Amino acid sequence: MARRPLPRILSNGSAHLARSRELARTAADSATDVLQPLITVTRGLRRLAGVGQRKWIETPKDRRGPLLFLVASVILVVALVPYGPLLAAITLMAAAAWYGRDRTPPAPTGPDEAQVTRLRSLYDALVPYFSVPEDPAPLYAHGGDWDKAFPAHEFDDDGRVSRLLVRYPAYFTDGEAVSRARIEQLLQAKSGRGREYHFAWEQEGNELTVTVLAPLPTDICAQRFVTAPGETVLGFTDPADVQRTLPLGFGETLRDVPPVVWRTGARSTEPHLLAAGEPGSGLSTLVRSIALQALQYGDVVIVDGGGTGEYACLTGRDGVLAVESGLAGALASLEWAAHETERRLLSANHARQAGHPAPEDTKNPLWILLDRPGALGHLAAADGHRDPQDLLEVPLRHGRAAGVTVVVAEQFDSLDSLGEAVLQHTRARVVLGPASPPQLAAVLGAPPHTTPPQHVPPGRGYARLGAGPVLRLQVPATPDPFDDATNETQRRAVLDLLPDRSASAEAEPLPSPAEAGSRPVAAAAEPAAAEG
Repeated sequence: MARRPLPRILSNGSAHLARSRELARTAADSATDVLQPLITVTRGLRRLAGVGQRKWIETPKDRRGPLLFLVASVILVVALVPYGPLLAAITLMAAAAWYGRDRTPPAPTGPDEAQVTRLRSLYDALVPYFSVPEDPAPLYAHGGDWDKAFPAHEFDDDGRVSRLLVRYPAYFTDGEAVSRARIEQLLQAKSGRGREYHFAWEQEGNELTVTVLAPLPTDICAQRFVTAPGETVLGFTDPADVQRTLPLGFGETLRDVPPVVWRTGARSTEPHLLAAGEPGSGLSTLVRSIALQALQYGDVVIVDGGGTGEYACLTGRDGVLAVESGLAGALASLEWAAHETERRLLSANHARQAGHPAPEDTKNPLWILLDRPGALGHLAAADGHRDPQDLLEVPLRHGRAAGVTVVVAEQFDSLDSLGEAVLQHTRARVVLGPASPPQLAAVLGAPPHTTPPQHVPPGRGYARLGAGPVLRLQVPATPDPFDDATNETQRRAVLDLLPDRSASAEAEPLPSPAEAGSRPVAAAAEPAAAEG
């Protein structure tokens, strides 16, 4: 049956409504301008009537009679005088217009004295960097006019600069990172420390926009995010940097917050992730948050190289194939993951050659989460065993086609122990905690356009997905629920997200490499009794 087109009123009704609202707003503004004198006189008459009423109430009762006689005499005289009523009406209208005028003091159109002093200080500080002796008409000069250099500026309630547009000469070397960093450091010091600044360089127009960023929210607990399969929320960032928001619960209220969404799967350009940071920066929190989201649609293998028991809450849960902290268990789990990746590739290839869809046991996502693999590599080298990172080469190279995702979290002091395969194939990067500009550039591949905060809360850092921009990041609070120091609200939020426990209290060990090619992933987590 042919589809009938929508009526014209429904197909472009929004355009008509918008045009109607614009016409009504224009008509109202025009009417207000035309009737402004009448509005002023009416307001003045109302104010004069109020003054007369107050005078009458304040007059004692024994004097109200003579007052009425005096008013009546004045009215009689005015009525008898030639042109008296006309002159009285003109006088009354003039008084009403005077009393009805707008007495709101005009808003200040420019900066006050203290703000001018701040802008002058910024201008004088930039003179040595934005001026050369050969310039015949310098924009920056000692004793020059700062109005041309700072065409737009805003201040906060404390009188400090909150937004500033800086113009600079075309010969400034804004294409060099060292020159830009020098200017950014100077503006941060002169505008006020203890805040985060965003620097937007417009090299084509020779303009720099400095904006003070609001702190990222740290009260977001772990919860179910409104995402599609293959989407993982790494954390939350500034509204201007992303075009999407998620409704999040804050107690009994809902609030829309812009997320940093990492997309995995067969069409992802950054299928694997590397996170780096200092101890206590929130790396384990990030891995736990990713694990809880991954368990909604797939299976998880966790390797805790630090052996601190940060992931004990996931042991024996549905979808958690293994939680290993020892060298032998980690090697067995990663070897099984490598064989499982190969099995999925072979099964999918055979199905495509036969003209059939991919088998169901190859579509279930498999996540391999490694926290501090460098510690296990050190133990393996001491015992003469194989480095666990060598077993990641197959999942890293072919994981996108096989539905396998690898997440590696490592501390800064052990980044040099990461293998070439990990550094090459983890195109999604996260840095948490305090970090120097060289460390940020080394991990993210590009420096951030914001200054680091003075106090870095846990889970605070930067994220970069592939060749995209560097974004500020705040990981949702996902602490270890078994830690005694955990907040009760956050503990309950994590416990509510944990899957149910498996039929057996202890999960069955992963199959041996010889069995991995013949057993699907789902069967690896089933109890031994269920296999008979």
